[in-house]
Amino acid sequence: MSDLIDDGNNVGNAPEFSVTDISNAIKRVIEGEFSHVRIRGEVGRVSRPRSGHIYLDLKDDKSVINGVIWKGVASRLQVQPEEGMEVIAVGRMTTFGGQSRYQIIIEEIRPAGVGALMAMLEKRKKMLAAEGLFAPERKRALPYLPEVIGVVTSPSGAVIRDILHRLRDRFPRKVLVWPVAVQGEKCASEVARAISGFNGFSAGGALPRPDLIIVARGGGSVEDLWGFNEEVVARAVAASQIPLISAVGHETDTTLIDFVSDKRAPTPTAAAELAVPVRLELLAWVGEQGSRMSYALSNGVSQRGQRLRDLSRAMPRIESLVEAPRQRLDRASDRLPAALQRGVQIRRVALSDAAGSLRPSLLARSVRGEAQRLSGLVARLNVEAIGRDLARKRVDLERVARRMSDTGERQIKVLSERLEATDRLRETLSYKATLERGYAVVRSEDGVVTTKAEAQKAGALEVEFADGRMSLNARPKRAGGASKPSDQGSLF
Repeated sequence: MSDLIDDGNNVGNAPEFSVTDISNAIKRVIEGEFSHVRIRGEVGRVSRPRSGHIYLDLKDDKSVINGVIWKGVASRLQVQPEEGMEVIAVGRMTTFGGQSRYQIIIEEIRPAGVGALMAMLEKRKKMLAAEGLFAPERKRALPYLPEVIGVVTSPSGAVIRDILHRLRDRFPRKVLVWPVAVQGEKCASEVARAISGFNGFSAGGALPRPDLIIVARGGGSVEDLWGFNEEVVARAVAASQIPLISAVGHETDTTLIDFVSDKRAPTPTAAAELAVPVRLELLAWVGEQGSRMSYALSNGVSQRGQRLRDLSRAMPRIESLVEAPRQRLDRASDRLPAALQRGVQIRRVALSDAAGSLRPSLLARSVRGEAQRLSGLVARLNVEAIGRDLARKRVDLERVARRMSDTGERQIKVLSERLEATDRLRETLSYKATLERGYAVVRSEDGVVTTKAEAQKAGALEVEFADGRMSLNARPKRAGGASKPSDQGSLF
């Protein structure tokens, strides 16, 4: 580096360096002097390209330093940097010669105290609230007695044991546990994936779809619970179609998932109590309702029996109800024989009157009237009149037949004359008449030949005269493809 420094007196003797050489020399100086630094500042612009690296600015009220977090370090960060967050970055200083700038390669970055985390949480909470994710009308009612409960928590902690123990005491239900990391850099992604996974179960599948989801974790510091403050977890809870209870931390701990969930429980044990009722209390309530129903039923039956007995005392006796009808029946049975005899006598008199009116003279007069009517019908059926009518109809039929025959002959004659005229026109327009006047038609394999050039190209020709056709032999061709003239010479 001393070779690069000139005191100003020996400018003409100073060595020359390329741009890359001087850039590399500066890089070695900066990396040697600032191999490991801790910088406190506010995160400015944050860029996340598809490569997975993170590019950001660290700034205060006077200066700005560019920072780079490589993909491997970014995937292990517990808290992702966001614009406006105050952080402490640990890394090494270096330069980027391609743009003549210096930057810090960040190996660790964390919020500068709880205040920075709370400020970022408040900003994120306002953003989600503005989108309506905290609205009360979005929250769904919890099922009264779910068949299957999905629990998103660590499988090795005391939380799952408390939930299972509480459910077993209150009302045993089927429980599906989705194991996740409840703190660290993998917490947010695994919790969001578990909520989406439970929602992706299909009804009637190999694994039953939960009717209720519980997201649970024990207490801890703000940093330990930060995974439940991530935006990806809040949006996964908001998108869940299954009602969800959040039970993260103790009663005093509040995370972002509590505002989005359908119900917040102060502890995981309380979440189990919210999920199911107490079985013994249900049994006692059912027994009480059964007793009330039995009492109401027996009381109703006794009241209706007493009312029936009261009504029966007000009704008359059965004997008094049938006495009058019985007397009317006896009187009708006494009058029946006399009524039958009287009816027979009335009908016998009517029959005698009808028989007296049937005299022989009346019958003869009726027969003569029918005979006269029949004679009139026979007189109307005259054979000669029918014969005359048939002769007249026969003459009309013959006249119609002659008219139809004449009409057919005339139509045939007209069509024949039209056909003859058309044939004469065909003969006039045909080339046959032209052949009779001394002309001929020359044809080759491709059709009618009309020019001398076409005739010379043709291999064989056919000439049609008026009285028939004649074929001309093909002329032999030379090696080059041209036809060789015959000994008799060309025909053309």
